[in-house]
This record gives sequence, C-alpha cells and structure tokens, in this order.
Amino acid sequence: MTKSKRDTRARNTPNRGSLDELSSLLERLNGSGYGKYKSIEGTWEGEGFAVDVRKAQTDPFAPSSRIEVRVPAGTAGFPERLWRPQVRARGLADYVLRRIGARLRGTLLSADVGGQEVLDRSALRVRDGALTLRLGIDLPGPRRRIAGPAASEALCEQLPRAIKDAAVYDALDPESVEEFVDSVEDSAALRRMLPSLGLVAFVADGAMLARRSGTDDRPLTDGIPFRSPESLRTEVTLPNRGTVTGMGIGRGTTLIVGGGFHGKSTLLRALERGVYDHVVGDGRELVVTDETAVKVRAEDGRSVQRVDVSAFLDRLPNGVDTSDFCTANASGSTSQAASTIEALEAGAKALLIDEDTAATNMMIRDERMQDLVAKDNEPLTPFVDLVRPLFADHGVSTVLAMGGSGDYFDVADRVIMMAGYEPRDVTAEAHRLRSRGGTRTVEADGFPEIRHRVCEPGSVTPDQHGRRRIKQRGTDTLVLGGADIDLRAVEQIVDTSQVIGIGLALSHGIETGLLDGERTIAEFLDLLDRDLESGADAIQRGFLGDFAVPRRFEIAAALARLRPMRISGAGRVSGMGRA
Repeated sequence: MTKSKRDTRARNTPNRGSLDELSSLLERLNGSGYGKYKSIEGTWEGEGFAVDVRKAQTDPFAPSSRIEVRVPAGTAGFPERLWRPQVRARGLADYVLRRIGARLRGTLLSADVGGQEVLDRSALRVRDGALTLRLGIDLPGPRRRIAGPAASEALCEQLPRAIKDAAVYDALDPESVEEFVDSVEDSAALRRMLPSLGLVAFVADGAMLARRSGTDDRPLTDGIPFRSPESLRTEVTLPNRGTVTGMGIGRGTTLIVGGGFHGKSTLLRALERGVYDHVVGDGRELVVTDETAVKVRAEDGRSVQRVDVSAFLDRLPNGVDTSDFCTANASGSTSQAASTIEALEAGAKALLIDEDTAATNMMIRDERMQDLVAKDNEPLTPFVDLVRPLFADHGVSTVLAMGGSGDYFDVADRVIMMAGYEPRDVTAEAHRLRSRGGTRTVEADGFPEIRHRVCEPGSVTPDQHGRRRIKQRGTDTLVLGGADIDLRAVEQIVDTSQVIGIGLALSHGIETGLLDGERTIAEFLDLLDRDLESGADAIQRGFLGDFAVPRRFEIAAALARLRPMRISGAGRVSGMGRA
C-alpha cells in the first residue's frame, strides 16, 4: 500500500478513544492550521457517556461544529415514570436541555433550548431512559490556528461537568423535574379533551396572559391573573393537577371585544400559542387551544397557486375563474381568502382572526355599503356571512378579536368582552343589541366543499447545485434550495428551529416520495404526520443542525408560499364533515 493511500485511509477512519486522549490530541494540535480540527472527528468515551464529534468545521467562520453526546439509561438514572408515555419523555427532554444549556452558557458550546414553548427538538431525545444530546461548538481558532487548550477545556472539562450536573437524575431537584414533566402531560391531556368537552380552547383561572414586551415573551411580572366569567367557567380533571377551573370557549363563533389596550389581542395571542405546551412559570401552561387551530390574516403580495376562493370571491369583472385562482401578487382580501382555504385544506377545525391584521373588506360589508354598492357589483362575500355556514357545513369554529363591527353580534354564539384585562361574558347584551340593527342583507347561504390540490414535486426543490440547502433567517424566512419563502404572516411559527423543521419536512416529502404528484397536499400531510409520530428523527435524514418538529399547518403554509411551487391538479373535493 502506498503512503498516499495509507494517509487517505487514516483520514477516513473515525477516531475512538477516551476524553483524556482527545485532550492530548488537542494539545498536540495546538497552533496547527485550523483545518486539522477535522482529525478530532470520532467517538470519545467519558465517564459513563460518549461524545461523538460528528462534524468539525474547517474554517472559524463556517457553521458551528456538531457533536452528539450519548448518555445511557444507567448513567442518566431517570425513573421510568418520567419518560413514559412519550409526552412525558418530551417534557423530560425539554427540562434537561434547558439545564444543560444554562450550564454551558458562556462557553464555546451551545444548546438549542428555545423559548417559552416546549417543542419536540432534535437537540435532546429520550429513548427508554437514554439521552441523546446534540450540541454546537465554535472551535476556537485565532488567526486560523487551532487553540488546543481552549478546545480541550470546552470538550473535556466543561461538557462533562454539564452532563454530570444536568443530565443525571441524582444531580437534579426531583420535585422540579416531576413538576415540569407533569405540567407538559397535563396541558397535552387537556388539549386532547377539548373536542369531547365541546370546546375549541380553555384558559385556566390564574393564567398570566400578558407578556413583558413584544420582544420578550416571558410573563409580565405585575400582570393581572386571568379569571373566568362565571357563566363560562368550566371544570376539568387533569392527570396530575386534578381538578382545574377556567374559561371554556365553545365550538361555533366566538367574539372577543373591548376597547383598545384592554386585552383583546393579548387573549387571542395566548390562544394562538395554545397549540403548544409551555414551560413551568410561563403563565400559559393551561391555556390550550384545539391542536388544529390556525391563525389567519391578510398578507399583501403573497403568491397564490390554484386555490378555490370562490366562497369569498366570485364574478370578477375580468372573468377570472376564482375556483382555480392564481396570482403572484395577492391583495389583502384575496390573500386572506386563500390562506383560509389553505388552512381548511390542511385540516384546520378552528380559525383565529384579529381584525387588526385582517382585510376590512374581507370581514364586513355593512348595511349602508350594501345599499350603495349592490351585490351584483361586489365580487367579495364578507366573512361575517360565511362564518356560520363554515361551522354548520364543515364543523369549523372561529374565534375573532373584533372591536369595530357590531354586525358580528348577529352571528356570534358567544361574546367575551375584555375590560382592563378582565373577561366578561356579554353574550346576552350583544344579542339584545341585534334587534336595534338595520336590514343588512346576508350574502351567503352556505360554504362550499373544499377542493384539494396536488402539488407538482419537481417544483419543490430543497437542493441547489446538487446539495440540499435548508436555512433560516429568523422566523421570517425559510431558504429552501434556491428559493426564499416569506413566513412573516405565518404567526404560529414561534421558533427558528421550527423553520428548519419545515424545510426538512418538505425535503423528506420529496426524498421519500410522499409528495409524489398524485397525492393531494392533505394526503401528503397525513403521511408526514404518521412518520413524525416517532419524533424528530423521522425527518433528520443526516442533517446535523438543530431543528424542531413543526405542525402540519405551518408546513402547508410554507409550501403555499413557495413561489416556484406549482399545482398539477385541483380536482378532488373533500367532504369535511358537518358539525
């Protein structure tokens, strides 16, 4: 064997050794060219755990190096009650990850701990009591030279201390661990109960809804605790907390009204986030919303591909077929109509709408405007005339934050008024006011079936120049292949790791053939949900970075906003069921 072949084989053979041996190797590499960090890739055994250097960056300005830490169940020592069933394992993973992240703060190592929501993250997985932790590390390289002692301190000293202090049950406060895991299980259980209770949402008494600021999602320290109106108070029994009371928001149409700055949007935003579990101390641990709830808003300028918006928009002066509607630059009203239909196509059974971000002409046409502009000259059918048929024909409930139109009193099943951040049930008063109105004409008598679409897989390209390219720019943009997807209006994306998860889910759909040009988008999402039942690993497919498992609704929203995406068929009609 020639020397060059021996050298190539050596470079391709992963290391195996102890952390002490890794430390010695880093000391020897000190001062070498930065690219020689590649030689530390491999598996290094610590005391009761293993560190796998999966990818070492070749340049100090490249994305962080990636390592994987495996802690066997015998070392971690967590009792089975903390990781079975799977929902408790997710809570335990989040708890441990946050504590590891706290202990690594200020070091070269980083953990994807996230914000106030408890998400299914790739950063830490719990399987049968064993932990798999994935971290980033910015390997030090002043002047593009290896800083061996600093790298050794991070990998061989600080990391083992963090594992010992945060990933081993005996080192943690057992009551704190139990409380966190119990809380996640309770909120997930409550969310599953909602349909059987006839509710779309529940807000517990004592919940803290207000946040510190628009950029700080932690609870307001001196906020007003939530207290349900007596008429809407609901009692539930949870697996761990036992009996809990709070405001139950029933199916149908619910208005949240009140003056400006009195808490309408604060309550609605809490309901938007109620599709996720929250950390202990967040204040919204027991603010839960139907898992299929989708926030819908106007979005000027978005593209729309072959969506049947005829329920909202028909008889255009230019003769465009709105049952198969396309545009590269939607108006506020057409974008909101398309987003509504797309949410229903993906399976939403609850819509959340804030008038502040909705298109006015999409929401209402009052009596005077109807008198001036006859229906024959108005292609838009306002949502006020469709919200009841949407529930009657398809079982889809709606919660609206509304401060400007009393015409919605005519269609509301319940009206909640926020006054000084305190809710009141004013349904009876609102219904009495209905008789004072004029003679506004109802412009719709039903809501048509949802026409499902088929996506052309060749138009969804996660690759660029032969390499898979998935990146995020905050929560606003997903870079998929050569395309930027604008996600600013997809308001239930709460974490940048979800953005990467959306990209991986779409890539998984292409690479596995789930998105095959024959299945509808809804069928693709159903199969994707099946794959994701096993967790984040289902869509990882060799990806070494951090990501969180997204909901099907945000995946569908991203696909709809992928401008190169093309619809090859739109002929299958869905019967969504009746209320």
